[in-house]
Amino acid sequence: MNAAAAAGEGSTGHRRFFADLSLPAVVAGFVAVLVGYTSSVVIVFQAARALGATPAQLTSWLWALGLGMGLTSIGLSLRYRKPVLTAWSTPGAALIASAAAGMDGVTMAEGIGAFMLCAAAIALAGWSGVFERVMDRLPQPIAAALLAGVLTRFALDAFAALRTDLALVGGMLVVYLLGRRLWPRYAVPGVLLAGLAIAAGFGQLNLQAVAAQPAWPVWTTPEFTWRGLIGLALPLFVVTMASQNLPGVAAQRSAGYDTPVSPVIGTTGLVSLVLAPFGGYSFNLAAITAAICMGREAHEDPARRYTAAVMAGVFYLLMALAGGAVVGLLAAFPKALVLAVAGLALLGTIGAGLGAALGEPRWREPALITFLVTLSGVSLGGIGAAFWGVVAGTIAVAVQNWRVRPSTP
Repeated sequence: MNAAAAAGEGSTGHRRFFADLSLPAVVAGFVAVLVGYTSSVVIVFQAARALGATPAQLTSWLWALGLGMGLTSIGLSLRYRKPVLTAWSTPGAALIASAAAGMDGVTMAEGIGAFMLCAAAIALAGWSGVFERVMDRLPQPIAAALLAGVLTRFALDAFAALRTDLALVGGMLVVYLLGRRLWPRYAVPGVLLAGLAIAAGFGQLNLQAVAAQPAWPVWTTPEFTWRGLIGLALPLFVVTMASQNLPGVAAQRSAGYDTPVSPVIGTTGLVSLVLAPFGGYSFNLAAITAAICMGREAHEDPARRYTAAVMAGVFYLLMALAGGAVVGLLAAFPKALVLAVAGLALLGTIGAGLGAALGEPRWREPALITFLVTLSGVSLGGIGAAFWGVVAGTIAVAVQNWRVRPSTP
C-alpha cells in the first residue's frame, strides 16, 4: 500500500469513527474510567509505596498506567473495530503491596525488573497462542457465568448504598427506571447527570480539591534478581492471567465479540515491557469496566460500541497527563454516586450473562456453580475468585460428563 492509499484509508477510518460516535458512548467511556480509577487507584498507591516510591515516582506510575491503558484501548479498539478496553491489574497491585512488604529490603529497581520479566511472559503467552488455546476450551455458558459473577458484586454494592445514601442512590435509581422506559439510549447518561445534580444539591461534591497538576515520567533502571523473579514476577504473571485476562476474554465472548485473543494479550505484554521502568507494572484486558463499554447503554448497535472503548482510552490519556490531579478529582465524587452509576450501568450485561449461562439445561448447574464461586470473592493462593469459579465449573462439567468405560473381557 502506497502512502496516498494509506492516508486515504486513515481518513476514511477517522470519518467512520466520528460517524459511529454518540453521546452514550462518550458517557460510557467516562463511566468506565471513573469506575476503574475510583475502585482501585488506592491499591496502586499502596503497591508503589511498598516499593519505596517517592512522590515523583508515584506520579510517574499514574502517568505510565494512564498512558498504557489509553494507547492500548484506543489502538486495539480502532484496529479491530470492537470494544477492547484494557486496565491495570488490580489484583496484581494488591499482590505487589503484599509481596513487597514481606521481602526485606526490596527496592524499586528490583520491582521494575520483576515487572519487565512478567511483561515478557505475558507477551510470550499471548503471541505464542498458548493462552488463546486455553480460552478456546472454555464452554460459552461457563464464560457467561464467570462474567455475571464478576459483575454482580457491583450491582449489589449499588443497591447496598441505598442504606447509607437513600436520597442520592434512590434518585438515581428512579431516573434509571424512567430512562429505560422513555429514553433507553440515554438512561446511563441521565443517571450520571442526575447523580451529579443531587450530589451538588446536597453539597456532596468537593470540587475545591481538584487542582491541575501535570504528571512527568520518572525512569527507574531495572535490577533483575532471583528473588524478584520468584517473589514478584511469577506471582504477578499468574494473577494477571488468571484473575484479569481470563475474565476479560470471557467478557468479550459473552458480549458476542470474537476479538483475536493472541495479538491483544501480546500487545498488552509489550506495552507493559516498555512502560514498566516508569511504573506501568502490568496491563491486561478489562472485564468490569469493559462490560460498561460493551453493553447496550454504550450504543444500541453492537458494531458501534467500539467508540465507547476509544473514548475511555481518551479519558485515560487525560488522566495520565493530569496524574497529579487524579487524587483530588476522585475525591470530589461521593462514593455512593460511583457505586450507583457502575451498578446500574451493568444491569443489562449481568442479565444477559445470566440468561446465556442458565438458558441451556445441561450447562445450568456447572454455570450456576461458576457464578456463585466467582460471586463469593474467595481467594486462594493469592489468586482471585474468577479463576476458582472457572475451576469449579470445569470440575462440575467433567463430573457430569464422566462415564465409566466398560471393561473388556
